[in-house]
Amino acid sequence: MGNIAILVFLLSGVVLVAGANALSNLISPKSDNPQKREPYESGMVTKGPTWVQFKVGYYLYAIIFLIFDVEVAFLVPWAVVFKELGLVALIEILIFLLILGLGLVYAWKKQALRWE
Repeated sequence: MGNIAILVFLLSGVVLVAGANALSNLISPKSDNPQKREPYESGMVTKGPTWVQFKVGYYLYAIIFLIFDVEVAFLVPWAVVFKELGLVALIEILIFLLILGLGLVYAWKKQALRWE
């Protein structure tokens, strides 16, 4: 019975996503003009190649920033209810911060934070 439930769940997910995409394509307004194919849709003629490859370091820096930004956002709710949670929560958050610090040390050692 469990396998059938999983199959029904997966099929219903595929049908719902495909149906939402098909409905979106049917009812969305369409506008096809050459200006839509321009980068930034500004209508200005570009100078030089518009598809430039950026260094992977920019992406690594951005991903590391997002990771630490989101992790700091997890600290706020914890700080709000800290008194109610007690010693166990303190130990858990110290482990969390230790893992976060190890991630920072790893990124530093791999020179992912170097901006060149």
